Amino acid sequence: MTEPHCGSCGAVAAGPAAWRCEGCGSPLDLDLPAATVAAFADEGTTGVWRYRGWLPPGDPVTLGEPQTGLIPLADEQHGSFAKLESELPTGSFKDRGATVTVSWLRARGVREIVIDSSGNAGASFAAYAARTGMPARVFVPAGASPAKLLQIRAHGATVVPVRGPRSASADAARAFVVEAGPNAIYASHLWQPAFLAGTATFAYEVFEQLGRQAPDAVVAPLGGGTLLLGMHLGFARLRTAGLIARVPRLVGVQSSACAPLARAFRAGDPDVLEAEVGATIAEGIVIARPPRARQILAAVRETGGDIIEVTDDEIRSSLRRLLAQGLFVEPTSAAAHAGIGQADRQHERVVVALTGHGLKALGAISELTAGAGRPR
Repeated sequence: MTEPHCGSCGAVAAGPAAWRCEGCGSPLDLDLPAATVAAFADEGTTGVWRYRGWLPPGDPVTLGEPQTGLIPLADEQHGSFAKLESELPTGSFKDRGATVTVSWLRARGVREIVIDSSGNAGASFAAYAARTGMPARVFVPAGASPAKLLQIRAHGATVVPVRGPRSASADAARAFVVEAGPNAIYASHLWQPAFLAGTATFAYEVFEQLGRQAPDAVVAPLGGGTLLLGMHLGFARLRTAGLIARVPRLVGVQSSACAPLARAFRAGDPDVLEAEVGATIAEGIVIARPPRARQILAAVRETGGDIIEVTDDEIRSSLRRLLAQGLFVEPTSAAAHAGIGQADRQHERVVVALTGHGLKALGAISELTAGAGRPR
């Protein structure tokens, strides 16, 4: 089995429990099976594991992930589409990465998963760990969404609330792994390279849903960048296979309350400085210093894309518009929709990732819609 390696210095990972380069501290990358047309899709199935020939080795740990819907957006100009990632088993795009990561880790002998999460990744990893009978321990910010915490606990994972900034949860998770020994692994989606192979299936599905063509641009909420990097990986592999001519423009949307990538992008910097974190309705994209920031900035620049900031008022406005179209999504999804006006160009096809279900943020949506729909 191919070992992960450092994308910066080239060092090979030291065993299955490694989650970053021991030499320089950079994230690890993973060599995937060759991107050949013959291996691209299993015509007998659908969803994430339809693309098993392009994924890391390992028997699938699956919850029946479907191909998620791709529908026109009613309130935008012709050519704008929404991809409905809330249709995945736990209600967010994180299932794409979790099903592949848990399958790959199990094949490597990992017996316990430890992660930190603001909610969606925790729920997803808890579900897939439960599916294979693997213990999971999730370190969460003390103020995380109650609905997301309920979902994590419902799958039998141990939830450990951590006071302090989002980074404190990550520090606590890593400290636990050191104490737990070799059977446990820090499985953070921000660091595990197999996760990006899973989110790359977003691109493969869009390609097939658009009649085996790529869109002109893809727009995603941007925190740790695991969806945007997966999109880049997926479309790049489609190009390598000769199935598309170019990779679409990547457009990431950050909350103005925490926008280190947007600010580094505008400044022309190759990396980020740790950002101050303010309060925002889009809790899923609050990452002060993304581990893969260099890769994200390089990918966006390579495609001629953009990284933009939106305010909470803009996110709320977009959320209302999406709800009015029957799209019950969480505020983090609405952040991507709020950025579409800056991403769209006339006569282009733009795909916006609606990344999570509204049931994960009932409190925020309840406040937003208070008084709406009452009899007059």
